[in-house]
Amino acid sequence: QVQLVESGGGLVQAGGSLRLSCAASGLSFSSYTMAWFRQAAGKKREFVAAINWRGSTTDYADSVKGRFTNSRDNAKNTVDLQMNSLKPEDTADYYCAAAYLSSRFRNAYDYWGQGTQVTVSS
Repeated sequence: QVQLVESGGGLVQAGGSLRLSCAASGLSFSSYTMAWFRQAAGKKREFVAAINWRGSTTDYADSVKGRFTNSRDNAKNTVDLQMNSLKPEDTADYYCAAAYLSSRFRNAYDYWGQGTQVTVSS
């Protein structure tokens, strides 16, 4: 059974930082692209960042480029999202997801975590 478990969400002031982690089990982790999506209240789930199986290629939404960093540790089956210079508009539930091929489209992802909440106060 595949499990993706996010952690690290919380409440932070604008300009602050948070580090999200996603622990994976039940899949061949090093074969998968890992991505982060987020969903704010009343909005559609949107792509945030993705990292390829080897960790050599990353992709970021324009809204987070230069502020967020996606990394992975295939030995530990974990993927992290370092979020700096947070803004109130970053407030959302953040989800990690796994797919064989890198994509910005949510339908490309086979497995999803339960999400972790991030709230950025102004």
